[in-house]
Amino acid sequence: MIGRPASYTIDGPAGLLEVVLEDPAQPPRGLAVIAHPHPLMGGTMDNKVVHTLVRAFVLAGWRAVRFNFRGVGRSEAVWDEGRGETQDMLAVAAHHLADPALRGLPLALAGFSFGGFVAANAHAELMAQAAQNAAVQAPSELVLVSPATRFGVPAVPLHTLVVEGEQDDVVPLSDILEWARPQSLPITVVPGTGHFFHGQLATLRSVVLRHLRAQPGASGAGRE
Repeated sequence: MIGRPASYTIDGPAGLLEVVLEDPAQPPRGLAVIAHPHPLMGGTMDNKVVHTLVRAFVLAGWRAVRFNFRGVGRSEAVWDEGRGETQDMLAVAAHHLADPALRGLPLALAGFSFGGFVAANAHAELMAQAAQNAAVQAPSELVLVSPATRFGVPAVPLHTLVVEGEQDDVVPLSDILEWARPQSLPITVVPGTGHFFHGQLATLRSVVLRHLRAQPGASGAGRE
């Protein structure tokens, strides 16, 4: 387990969900909810790529919340092939957006591998809800690292950051490009690294941090 604050549980759609929250040094500029890799393949919120995403968001001034999908760690219920996991992510976002300190601030969704698939689905669902109901907050940021395209990742906005390892043998670069091509979606490729970004986690953090700092309203506070 990577060193982190203590976890706690919140009510989820199928039982309790285990969550970890990390705040920036300054008042948060928004809420980022980050999803982990495939639960049936050992994925948890303590995955190193997930931890790297958390660090990037915190350094960019966001409150970062990661969580265990149902059936992982202290999260209750069982694997639901992505459907229930999407609802888990939406529940985590809704719970933390209720904090008065975040009122009116933006929401970001992020995920790695299977978590990228879930984050993209959660984004699509929130966008559809927001189109029908002004009270629903649409996400302003979406960050996907090696999203698991084999599950059927939906189309995403052009400002989405998608990062992929050149030598990824779990989600091959060719699959990512096939998914991105019809959308004319740019992909950021990290050369010489695989699915888990071994030896390149600092590069991944820098790529995400630069993207977040380039967005409107971003501050340069926080050292890498």
